[in-house]
Formats: sequence, C-alpha cells, structure tokens
Amino acid sequence: MFTLRPEPSLAEWSEAEALYQFQSNAPAEVRDALGITCARLAGGVLLSMREDPAHYWSKALGFGFAGPVTTDLIGEICDFYRARSDPSADLQLAPSVLPPDWAKICAEHGLFQGTSSVKLARDLSLSVPVAPGGPPVERVDARGAEEWATMLMRGFDMADKPLVAMTAAFAALPRVRAYVVRHGGEVIAAAGMYIGGETAQLLGAATLPPYRGRGAQSALLRARISDAIAAGCRVIFTETGAETPGTHNSSLHNMKRAGFVPLYERVTWVLSTRSPAGK
Repeated sequence: MFTLRPEPSLAEWSEAEALYQFQSNAPAEVRDALGITCARLAGGVLLSMREDPAHYWSKALGFGFAGPVTTDLIGEICDFYRARSDPSADLQLAPSVLPPDWAKICAEHGLFQGTSSVKLARDLSLSVPVAPGGPPVERVDARGAEEWATMLMRGFDMADKPLVAMTAAFAALPRVRAYVVRHGGEVIAAAGMYIGGETAQLLGAATLPPYRGRGAQSALLRARISDAIAAGCRVIFTETGAETPGTHNSSLHNMKRAGFVPLYERVTWVLSTRSPAGK
C-alpha cells in the first residue's frame, strides 16, 4: 500500500526527464556519430537517435498531461522523427491519457502496437522488509564511469563504443548514481539511478549470465533505495517488461520483493517514419 499516491504524470515525468538527460548530455562527437537530437514538446520529450545500433533509444515520452493527446500532437511527433530520417521510434503513453479515438489516431498516423511494460513505484516513507544478503555493492564515481558503462551496455547487448561513451558521460552528472558488483575484481553487474528532486528513477540493471541468480540485482535495488532515501526522495520509480502468459520476468519479481508496487501497464506504440498512405 502507498501512503503517497503518485500520479501517472509524476511517474512518466520521472522516466522522461532521466532519459532526456541521458541522451542530451552525450559528448558532441557521440551526438554526431549517433545522430542524436533531443527536444521538448507539449510537456513531453522527443528523443531521436538516427544511427541507433540497438533500435531502442528513439522515444517520445511524457505526453498527455500538459494538454490532451490529439491527432495534431501525434502528427507533430511523427513529423519530428520523419524530418530526421529516424528509421523507427517508440511512443510511450500512460493508459490514462489515451483519448477515446486513439484507434483512429493510430490508423491515421501509422502507429502500431508493440510490447508492454509495467510502471512501478516504491513509497520511500514506508519501511518495507527487504531480504538481506547478496554480494557487496560499490558506488562508482567519474573514474569508474567507463567500466560501469561498459558493463551496463554489455548486459543489454548495446556494447557499441558510442553508446558506452554516452552512458559514461551520463554517469558523470551530479544527479546520477552508478553502482557495480564485482566478483574476483571483475565487474559482473551494474545499475544506475537518476535523482530528480523528490523522485528517483531506476535506470537499467544488468548482470552477466554466469552470475545471475546470486542476488546481485536484489543487492543493487537495496543500495539504490537506501541512496534515494538519503537524497531526500519521497518516491522511486522504475519499469520493466510485462509478463505475458507462459513467461516469467525475474526483474519484476525482484522489484516487488523490494517493495515496488505496480501502478499500470503501458503499451509501446511504434511510430512509422514513413508517411501514412494518402499523405
């Protein structure tokens, strides 16, 4: 149960702002190499990475709270990505902001339904028992940023050099917390967090396959929760893939055991960068 009742607007803003800072603070040579453009529009953010080797980073988030989601707004978002020749982009909207004519808007602008994720939150004013144990967690500073970034991107199969450089630059920001777990001196797990005032946003967590199931992810969750409380945050947000029939998401269950409560499932809507027929 929540003492706080975080609104979807706060949950979506937390993620959108963290990802905006992630990409907009990439070094100039990385922005050029990856074709990164970041913009703010109608209370949301537009993140374009034209040369994204992972087909992950082009996203539109945080819309529907400063104003309604309309066909004109979706058209403007689509035009942003088409103008940059971005091969694909994901529009992520909280279910509460979808208008009654959403199916018609999707058909008009060439959007189709992709995967779903679960948005979760943890009220940091509540004392939730968290199982002790697991490996020690080390918080890294700018000197360990590249090692942290390499592990995190490697864990998500994004170990391309420009993406590692972008991630390392993000770790150097004052609001970012970066963590690693070692085994025999080697980094075998990593995770991050962005502090946004009274909110904290978990950003990625990865463990090398031979070391999974040994408590690294739970230890990284405990470390980040503790640091978010120390930073004066009231709530911490995260998201992970939604489970479908016959599937099991270990990250989702680790988060629940650490006191995170699911808020809602959010569909990813894939934006076609080609103009719909007739336009």
